[in-house]
Amino acid sequence: MIIKKLMECKPFLAGDKTLIRELLHPGKEELEIRYSLAHAVVQPGETSTLHRLRTSEVYFILEGEGLMSIGDETSKVHPGDAIYIPPHALQCIHNPGHSDLVFLCIVDPAWRMEDEEIL
Repeated sequence: MIIKKLMECKPFLAGDKTLIRELLHPGKEELEIRYSLAHAVVQPGETSTLHRLRTSEVYFILEGEGLMSIGDETSKVHPGDAIYIPPHALQCIHNPGHSDLVFLCIVDPAWRMEDEEIL
């Protein structure tokens, strides 16, 4: 059985400037999954750097409210929202609020640095 505790996962600043804690990644431990799962935080007033992945991604909003931009579309997002981001789509998320915007990121197949382009 594998159980990961969020606060025991070392945080790091991702290329898109979000604070990430990787929970599950098949390339970093023995897991029979294709995807990676990470916890992300965007601080108040901040915006993730415009970027794109070669792979699909899903954000699941846990706390706060944000403005999600994918390609030419922008929409408000709230806790409980799942956002599908297709492969190669330009994307960023903005936190216009006064508290952290917290969400899960699921990348399939699992996130790799060489699959991400920061713009």
